[in-house]
Amino acid sequence: MLDLQRALKHDRLLRALTGLNRKAFEDLQADFAQALAEAEVPRRSPQPRQRATGAGRKPRLATVEVKLFFILFYFKVYPTFDLAGLLFELDRSQANRWMHRLQPLVEQALGEKLALPKRQLTSLEEFVEAFPTVERVMLDGTERPIQRAKDDEQQKTDYSGKKKRHTRSHLGMVAPDRRILVLSPAYPGKAHDKGILNTEGWAEWIPDEVKIQGDSGFQGFQNEYVNVEIPYKKPKGGELTAEQKAENRALAQERVVVEHAFGGLKRYGIAAQVYRNRKENFDDRSMLTAAGLWNFYLMAA
Repeated sequence: MLDLQRALKHDRLLRALTGLNRKAFEDLQADFAQALAEAEVPRRSPQPRQRATGAGRKPRLATVEVKLFFILFYFKVYPTFDLAGLLFELDRSQANRWMHRLQPLVEQALGEKLALPKRQLTSLEEFVEAFPTVERVMLDGTERPIQRAKDDEQQKTDYSGKKKRHTRSHLGMVAPDRRILVLSPAYPGKAHDKGILNTEGWAEWIPDEVKIQGDSGFQGFQNEYVNVEIPYKKPKGGELTAEQKAENRALAQERVVVEHAFGGLKRYGIAAQVYRNRKENFDDRSMLTAAGLWNFYLMAA
């Protein structure tokens, strides 16, 4: 079994295995413990208890601290359940059950910390209330590789021409401080960033005073809203002016923050490696949790 106490005592090891240092780990642990306590309401059995309290096999994930370490380790390292079971002395099926049991509790704890990205925007007031100090946002998509489906039609839907592989796509809205403010639901790899934006309708609820920056994949978006900045596209058979090239460079220097944010998100192996889980909608929930962990890391740093 892993030497958990050694990992918990050394910030470098803890960051490598969970993505959080000791201070952040302990800060999240308080809300995680509350979520766990609410989830573990004792079940009343109509039959009298036959076994004495404390009897029976002792649980491997016995404490709140170990449970939190287990689920954060899973998200950071993304081991197979066979490997997770070996490291934590569990059967692979137990490792599976513990992961799916604990993931919603981590998500709940991150929600209490206000670290989770929003999933949608429905009004100007909602944006201003949620992000009162934000003056500039950057839009971009991120893709996570998935296993190729057996069905031919599903393969075509999942195939990303940009990545040349089968993926799931998310559109993100990022602040200059690298926080992921809004994260779209998962879309098939075939979906285009601009198409996802049109479906989600975020831009309608961003105040005109807030600058929206995108890459060349959002061509045409600048004609729809007054506060949009995207790079100049080289005209067919022509060249960009020196001034346009300079503006493109300046925009790229500002937009690089979105790449840093997605790089931070993909510090978590579950968001970067080929997705293997089979539970319905877990691909979307796991990306949301990973984004929340990245935001919490920034808040606690």
